[in-house]
Amino acid sequence: MQGIRAFSAGSTPTKAVDPHALRILEEKEYDILPLEPQSWDLYAGDEAPMMDIVITVCDAVAKKDQPEWPGAPVLTHWPMPDPTQSPEDEREKAVRTAYDLLNRRVEALLDLPFDNMEQGELQATLDRVAGQVT
Repeated sequence: MQGIRAFSAGSTPTKAVDPHALRILEEKEYDILPLEPQSWDLYAGDEAPMMDIVITVCDAVAKKDQPEWPGAPVLTHWPMPDPTQSPEDEREKAVRTAYDLLNRRVEALLDLPFDNMEQGELQATLDRVAGQVT
């Protein structure tokens, strides 16, 4: 495997990254300086990077018409609780819960030999990760 590049974007991005998410990422020693909300349209145009996998995490987005992703990537949905729906006094805990769940799923994905999988097998494996890693 050459390496993995990951991107994050939304169908209707907010104006700023959630401050609780930024705090968690800082604690985990991620570089947060370049982070800003992005539209998924950036990843659907002619200049977009080629993607092998597109994972949606918001139930509402999974049901929307998505852009035409370059390269016909495998699409899967990893349902997650939406921390923005939590009351403000519970928001940080909700963001941490979402981070932990997504992190476990990504670690499970990275443990797989997905470079050698055909698209159908990759699709089934990604769907299985969503159901098994909770």
